[in-house]
Amino acid sequence: MRIIFMGTPDFAVPTLDALVDAGHRVVAAYTQPPRPAGRGKKARPSPVHARAEELGIAVRLPASLKDIAAQARFLELEAEVAVVAAYGLLLPRAVLAAPTHGCLNVHASLLPRWRGAAPIQRAIQAGDRTTGITIMQMETGLDTGPKLLSASTPIEDKTAGELHDELARMGARLMVEALGDLDALTPEPQEEREATHAPKIAKTEARLDFEAPALQLEREVRAFSPFPGSWFALDGERIKMLRARVVGVNGAPGTVLDDQLTIACGNAALRPLRLQRAGRPAMDAADFLRGKPVPVGTVLR
Repeated sequence: MRIIFMGTPDFAVPTLDALVDAGHRVVAAYTQPPRPAGRGKKARPSPVHARAEELGIAVRLPASLKDIAAQARFLELEAEVAVVAAYGLLLPRAVLAAPTHGCLNVHASLLPRWRGAAPIQRAIQAGDRTTGITIMQMETGLDTGPKLLSASTPIEDKTAGELHDELARMGARLMVEALGDLDALTPEPQEEREATHAPKIAKTEARLDFEAPALQLEREVRAFSPFPGSWFALDGERIKMLRARVVGVNGAPGTVLDDQLTIACGNAALRPLRLQRAGRPAMDAADFLRGKPVPVGTVLR
């Protein structure tokens, strides 16, 4: 098919690759303009931008699609379908209606659960047992369009980073499957009563509150790993906790209970398994403690 691809982060790249590998003609890749990144704050192209150039696909970088001229350029491509994966810009009605088969979105949840910007993190944080991918027909609402195809996977003890990579691959396979049998798919309206919202992760959420139950904090650690990284303060330094497990012991919240840095919480305790100091690579907790022992009885905030 003649396709316009619209995506920005790493999550979208496997879908772009899958479309090309399946023999579809991607006539243009729309992505967010380069943004300052790294210590030097040098403008860096998005992962989709970089991959599209490697594949020889024309890249377009509109700051908005509300402009009539930008909409006209989109229409001139005469696409049969637009495939969208974490693009980051709202699509006006004129853009949604331009391709023959409209715009199809790869969404990282089992809609209508977790509409919005952070479906992977919110599913882990809420303790959901399963999540998945939904291929949906886009409309003007936020992730409200009818579902075309879906697939699920267990969350188990996966971090957001691990689940992100799994769902990116799943979404790529599912989108190719959907395009291969598009006319046979029956759009299924979403049940509004079951809808939940997945707001963007705020950095202020990442600080660990040891007054909370350990089970809740363990989910938060996985939900925010690797980014932004749940953290606590130790000797004035911010320490990220990237993986942990719940231990069935109790104590005053925030108190270090043993030489494995087990930390008492509002209920039970949290034992870090993977930690990261500022500006350093992540490491196992045992390696961290060899370099920075934390005495039993230390109170963390």
